[in-house]
Amino acid sequence: RFIEIVAHDHQTSEVYLIDAETPAAPPRLVAARIEGHEYSVEHTGDRLIITTNSDGAEDFKIVEAPIADWSMANWREIEPHRQGRLILNVIAFSGHLARLERADGLPRIVIRRLADGAEHAIAFDEEAYSLGMSGGYEFDTTRLRFTYSSMTTPAQTYDYDMEARTRLLRKTQEVPSGHDPAHYVTRRLQAPAGDGETVPISILYRKDTPIDGSAPLLLYGYGAYGISIPAAFSTNRLSLVDRGFVYAIAHIRGGKDKGYRWYTGGKLKGKINTFRDFIAAGEYLAAERFTGRGNIVAHGGSAGGMLVGAVANLAPDLFLGIIADVPFVDVLNTMLDKDLPLTPPEWPEWGNPLTSAEEFRYIRSYSPYDNVARKAYPHIFAYGGLTDPRVTYWEPAKWVARLR
Repeated sequence: RFIEIVAHDHQTSEVYLIDAETPAAPPRLVAARIEGHEYSVEHTGDRLIITTNSDGAEDFKIVEAPIADWSMANWREIEPHRQGRLILNVIAFSGHLARLERADGLPRIVIRRLADGAEHAIAFDEEAYSLGMSGGYEFDTTRLRFTYSSMTTPAQTYDYDMEARTRLLRKTQEVPSGHDPAHYVTRRLQAPAGDGETVPISILYRKDTPIDGSAPLLLYGYGAYGISIPAAFSTNRLSLVDRGFVYAIAHIRGGKDKGYRWYTGGKLKGKINTFRDFIAAGEYLAAERFTGRGNIVAHGGSAGGMLVGAVANLAPDLFLGIIADVPFVDVLNTMLDKDLPLTPPEWPEWGNPLTSAEEFRYIRSYSPYDNVARKAYPHIFAYGGLTDPRVTYWEPAKWVARLR
């Protein structure tokens, strides 16, 4: 019924609605912007369905409000905030709500019948996987379209009947060279971190790969901006695992894999947790014999390049090699250069060393370029882009020069 106008940045949003029956009418504000308040709006029947992080709901909750008066005073909670369960998306239909959420590093789709509030989750068999959902163009329907993939299963598109609880496979991603999921194993592990947290790890390997400590392992990580790395299908990985590699993703702090606190625990003064989590994942994979210590290649790009640059300084003997894609390794100097167009927007993520001596010292304590020392480093492959607008080419160039 409504045309939506949305204005937002990374942590604040504001929504206006126009009734499609009276499109010339002025837009009506749902809730005025308050710094740090994020919300999104759906509509069904005589009410709005609002996903919001108001009142300290950092992982979001769902409220409803009558169309007659949708001011915040009339917001009524229908799905409470649960710490560590991050609500990612909500789609309203005439008789159902579908929500995509993530907890402990794994996504799930939950269906709620509006008539009585009854809920059920769509079940999947594999230990680690990726999900997406879309509402399509029909509102008065019981059909939800979702996508599924795992590190062994190519992307599949399903139509799901939310009332009958049945699914119909519409399409499977084609792998021209051929692919048999039965030849591969995907697992979800939990590595203990030094502060009592556990770090989720998604791994992929061929069934005939020996799990006796002899296999080489590529460990990928990112850990910044709240970005979570899904355990999705990729044909590129198959060329590695078909030759005996174990492939692993460490779902480290700095992403939102375990809720918003997982993000805040890996930014600003918690940044060191990102690096320690990655090292903990590598140590655990070696201890569990998926690989051997010193037989791991760490891979990360951009902010993930900072990650692998930092762990090369912190635990060089754990890794055989480092692949650093456009690595953000000259962190302190970049954050000190306010004339770089992308530096001021980055201060909320890393800190502002121009205004805070404490933040200056903290960034200097982990910035990969500033902590290169005389030690036996792993093999390092780094590259930069001459016209890269995000990570300037001189960062990897300076880093490599100092390493040499």
